[in-house]
Amino acid sequence: MKRIVFLLGLVLLAVVAVVLVRGVSTTSRQVQVEPAAPVPIDAERAADTLASAIRFRTVSHQDPAHIDASQFSGLVRFIAERFPRVHRELTREAVNDYSALYTWKGRAADKPIVLLAHIDVVPVEAGTENNWLQPPFSGAQADGYIWGRGALDDKGSAMAILEAVEHLLGTGFQPQRTVYLAFGHDEEVSGRRGAAVMAKLLHDRGVEAEFVMDEGAIVDGMVPGISAPVASLSVGEKGYASIELTATGAGGHSSVPPRQTTIGALSAAIAELERNQMPANLGAAIGKSLDFLGPEMPFGQRVLFANLWLFNPLVEREMAKIPQTNAGIRTTTAPTIFDAGVKDNVLPASARAVVNFRILPGDTVDTVVEHVRETIDNPSIAVRVLDDSTNPSPMSDPEAAAFARVSRAIRATFPGTVVSPFLSLGATDARWYTIISPNVYRFAPYRLRAEDVARIHGTNERIAVTDYVGMIRFYIELLKNDS
Repeated sequence: MKRIVFLLGLVLLAVVAVVLVRGVSTTSRQVQVEPAAPVPIDAERAADTLASAIRFRTVSHQDPAHIDASQFSGLVRFIAERFPRVHRELTREAVNDYSALYTWKGRAADKPIVLLAHIDVVPVEAGTENNWLQPPFSGAQADGYIWGRGALDDKGSAMAILEAVEHLLGTGFQPQRTVYLAFGHDEEVSGRRGAAVMAKLLHDRGVEAEFVMDEGAIVDGMVPGISAPVASLSVGEKGYASIELTATGAGGHSSVPPRQTTIGALSAAIAELERNQMPANLGAAIGKSLDFLGPEMPFGQRVLFANLWLFNPLVEREMAKIPQTNAGIRTTTAPTIFDAGVKDNVLPASARAVVNFRILPGDTVDTVVEHVRETIDNPSIAVRVLDDSTNPSPMSDPEAAAFARVSRAIRATFPGTVVSPFLSLGATDARWYTIISPNVYRFAPYRLRAEDVARIHGTNERIAVTDYVGMIRFYIELLKNDS
């Protein structure tokens, strides 16, 4: 017995030693680069340009016939007037009227880069207009901010890219590699008429891009254990599936109800889905983030993330407690619609619900449907996948040279910022471009603080003028030094 205890003690000491050594020997994954020289930007003119763009109510709709064509065409004309060098020296192709593909010819035959943004916005929820400190389509400039729908999502990116190109053209600069600018007009409703068409157009022309980059953010004060801003250079995005559940029954008078009504059956099914979530998988995406974030954290967390072979269950359990991190480690389950009944004394003959799933890489629409059927285990409830479901995007490799190239531009423009791969929880236009490059990133260089998260698609969307100027400088740095 003593011998067994002794051997167990040796094993424990060995494990502790391995854990500590791995924690101590963890080194930073951040690229080392000198800060970029300051670029003079006319902040007042740039802010005025973004403010003017916000005033165009380019709200997208599922049915293209319902969009306000005058607003979209007005923004197209405004861009041409405000960026004369871009429209004189780049080739512009209109795609389905309002999306635009610009080509800036490079000096060499190197693989091109593709910068994305979208000019459409979501509507302002009816009844919330008076909650805005500045009118939502005013483009007002107040308290150091530019206010209005699209300031963050995503006219800020589109205007900053155009400002950067206009500036570089003014200096006589020509890029080493060809640069494509692809601005979609329907990202908020699928991107099928904008980004999807432009991506296929490039694919059909044989374009193989070095990298593609779309919207994202620099999160500030939102990563526990890291005080520095963190650039979320997302290397993939979750898939999307909305599943309709329909329970049917005889209906009738409420005075003689059956043992279980259609509402009861459907409620039980939804409760089972919420109770039995799809399994967590730390390695699917978040594991890549921890490789980059762990070395920048205090020693205790560094040890933890350097030894996921041992602490994986503990990390998964703790992440599952917080909605934001839970969404990064599993396919999420969100009942969003429940429709049943017409009168308080009538048993509904049918009850309908919709459950939205955001699908983690490694899962698919098919595995989600299988999970739903097995979990509810009720053949009387019909299960149907609604339109526009998509599987998760392929994951780009954070070890690729293109990832390091973008990282250098981030750290040169924003010294001290930690760069890490992430998984985008929502859908972006970037997913359509995986057909032309294995390196598809979701990143835009605006600072996002905790209080700003609700502004995206919400009330009081705004961007600080200083942050917007930083975005322009980033794109200048990226384009100047991409060789």
